Amino acid sequence: MIWVESLLGAKSKYDKTLPYTYEARVTVLEWEEAYNSYYADTICGLIDYLREKNISPDQVTLHEIYQDHESLLEIRYCLDNHDLWLGRPRLCRSLQDHYKGHIEKGHCSFEDRSRVACGP
Repeated sequence: MIWVESLLGAKSKYDKTLPYTYEARVTVLEWEEAYNSYYADTICGLIDYLREKNISPDQVTLHEIYQDHESLLEIRYCLDNHDLWLGRPRLCRSLQDHYKGHIEKGHCSFEDRSRVACGP
């Protein structure tokens, strides 16, 4: 069964109520609307990566990429009271209402996904 999972990928990626992946668009040249894109299969992986790269939240828009559409994720879910990136588990708690039924104490629908992020 493990080879099937590795071939098909994370089971949660087939849940159409969850984003397939996440994108952070980081402004490069504001007047030209140029940006760099960073991707991860989990929002926590993406936020960890942005924090490691010292990318300020005020440069970023977060996008939930679904199988058939995309939407903006309100950045406030990912920030603390000082407008700094939240880490796990505080980030998870902050997103509980946004992903109702998918993130709860002791359970996360994103557990089967990689938290590795990539970008330029």
